[in-house]
Amino acid sequence: MTYRATTDDFQFLFDHVIGYDQLPETELFADATADVAIAVLTEAGKMCEDILAPLNRNGDLTPAALENGVVRTSPGFSDGYKAIAEGGWIGMAADPEYGGMGLPLTLQTAVNDMMSASCLSLQLCPLMTQGQIETLEHHASDALKDLYLPKLISGEWAGTMNLTEPQAGSDVGALSTKAEDNGDGTFSITGQKIFISWGDNDITENVCHLVLARLPDGAPGTKGISLFMVPKLIPDADGNPGEPNSLRVVSLEHKMGLHGSPTAVMSFEGAKGWLVGEPHKGMAAMFTMMNNARMGVGVQGYGVGERAYQEALAYAMERKQGRTPLGEAGTGTIIDFADVRRMLTQMRTELFAARSMAMSLALAIDMARATGDDDWKARAALLTPIVKAYGTEVGMLVSHLGVQVHGGMGFIEETGAAQHSRDVRVTAIYEGTNGIQAMDLVGRKMMDGGEAAFRLLDEIESQAEAARANFPNMSEAVWSAAEDLRETIEWMVEQSDMQDRFAGAVPFLMGFARVLGSHYHLRAAIAEGGKGPRSELARFYINRLLPEHTAQFVQARTGAAGLYTLSPEDLAS
Repeated sequence: MTYRATTDDFQFLFDHVIGYDQLPETELFADATADVAIAVLTEAGKMCEDILAPLNRNGDLTPAALENGVVRTSPGFSDGYKAIAEGGWIGMAADPEYGGMGLPLTLQTAVNDMMSASCLSLQLCPLMTQGQIETLEHHASDALKDLYLPKLISGEWAGTMNLTEPQAGSDVGALSTKAEDNGDGTFSITGQKIFISWGDNDITENVCHLVLARLPDGAPGTKGISLFMVPKLIPDADGNPGEPNSLRVVSLEHKMGLHGSPTAVMSFEGAKGWLVGEPHKGMAAMFTMMNNARMGVGVQGYGVGERAYQEALAYAMERKQGRTPLGEAGTGTIIDFADVRRMLTQMRTELFAARSMAMSLALAIDMARATGDDDWKARAALLTPIVKAYGTEVGMLVSHLGVQVHGGMGFIEETGAAQHSRDVRVTAIYEGTNGIQAMDLVGRKMMDGGEAAFRLLDEIESQAEAARANFPNMSEAVWSAAEDLRETIEWMVEQSDMQDRFAGAVPFLMGFARVLGSHYHLRAAIAEGGKGPRSELARFYINRLLPEHTAQFVQARTGAAGLYTLSPEDLAS
């Protein structure tokens, strides 16, 4: 049940894979050198190992509970949250003007990776706050910034995101929550929201809700939605938590996993709120938080997978079962068996690919912010749905394989392997299901005719070409897969019927991720000179997993034909 912080992986990624050296070359991040980055991550890793990781089981066995209208968090979570807040880990990337560190999002993402692996239920709380901080920085008035940002950045107050309603899940435009102007700069918010992560707690002074609601003159659908700040406790004249607002936690959901994270049904009953951004422009503001969360959720997914992998590896190296095929040359434990070795190696390679994608996305966001370059912005937009979907799919796969490596003991709750599978499952659902991410990829992200994707493919093929002399087999496989992806993108953008794109969106995204993963693995092998453990991992991924792209792209190009030939009655027969 122990956890080892992955600082060595981050150092390798920063030095050889994602191009971290570009950040300190910008004026904005001149002080965020590689040495500073690793020093920061080393300290965060210690906190994750020593303080957060031991709390993971507590959250599962003693869930958050609603007692007399008050949410009680799991044992030890208060101390864990205090360590996160006092260490400054919530506001790492926030504006220094309000108390943030002003560090690159790339570093914040790496810390979130380790916190997710150590205790996902608790990490959800600062993740929501980080998204709210970014939203307020971009869209709130100076008065709201001055009041809320210092408290959120310090961790004294926590932030939430309130979108979903019983009748309006992914269709946010169907919401019914109302906002009425009080005539004094405030608004009265009335409605119910569901699935609100960390909707309340007993470990911060205040909980600040960003709530989507519709003004009386708001148009139907998403175009008429506004965004409001609705605090649990209304700040007084000095900015301290004052009288209770007219809102409450109706109930906490009974969930498959993530028991330590209180997922609330919230009722706003004429609660006082303040407009964030312009009237009827709430979705544009909320997308800032949603995109932040989508990357964060992808990181959460493979973060849990990292914990599952470490525990499965430790078990496989200790468990003796049957006569091992390697005899005296082996360890005498189940890691000598070919299938166990296959599962563990796949787990490791998938995690490397997912982590490389997430770090590349964070870097693109940082470079876009530091340079204003449109190509970096397009790269970030393109990678967001891939990181969210692939990261969470990897988390589910690796956690599933973790149970399998444990064998019968994996099905026994006391080993902890099952908890990872239960905890990670929701990551493929929230912040937009992975199907929605795939539709976004083939829809909005291809509105440029695939130009952003083609630029990325040019880089992949250029690297593969340059490596042919030293890595002929791997380079050819990566180059060929990139060409298949290019042809599939061309097919996608030619389809005028969006149903044909959507029908193959998920296999397209997963095939895209396979090609990206091979690119990063090849880069790792190049950095190692082809000799070393990362080179062997690259060979495994490229030789054994990359070929899946062929079937995925065939599915992607099949279109919607055949999906509707069976009626609902046929499917039920």
